[in-house]
Amino acid sequence: MSDLETALRDAREASYVRLRGGFPVLLAGATYWAGLAAAGYLLELRFWFPIALFGSGTIFPLAVMYGAIFGNNFLKDRSPVTSVLLPAFIAMLLFWPMAIGALWTAKDLFPLILAVGLSLHFPVIGWSYNRTWLYMNHALVRAVAVFMVWWFVPEGRYTLLPLVVVAAYLITAAIVIVDSGRAKAKAAAA
Repeated sequence: MSDLETALRDAREASYVRLRGGFPVLLAGATYWAGLAAAGYLLELRFWFPIALFGSGTIFPLAVMYGAIFGNNFLKDRSPVTSVLLPAFIAMLLFWPMAIGALWTAKDLFPLILAVGLSLHFPVIGWSYNRTWLYMNHALVRAVAVFMVWWFVPEGRYTLLPLVVVAAYLITAAIVIVDSGRAKAKAAAA
């Protein structure tokens, strides 16, 4: 491994430890999807769609709030790989034309497209933390799980499907918290 590769890997690892894997962002995603599940159970379906569409804009402010609560100010953090995050988020946002098109022509596709689309940036986020496997697996398992619910439990598309996403987020957050703690201990011992 070259000096540059080693330095980059070390910077990514340090970012993961410093930000504890960005777990406040995972909690924000879980909160949004829990709200969608509640809306699916409590409200008429016609209300679910605008809540899902416009409510997704709450994920970032929720992440900032959780970051403040847990002392994890990811907005001020800078590393050599920070510049990759904006293109990753832009690439993720490109799913919205499909989601909006589904709203107009095939509404039952919307929850599936939303659940998969809002995870498209996870492999790059994982790479930025030197944990590609972890965040990539979140996206892959989430995509397969929501597709299975969407296909085999159509009556759960607006209730169970969001709960599956909540579970994916919370499981990933738990793994990230434990793993980043281990990485911090390892870095302190080195």
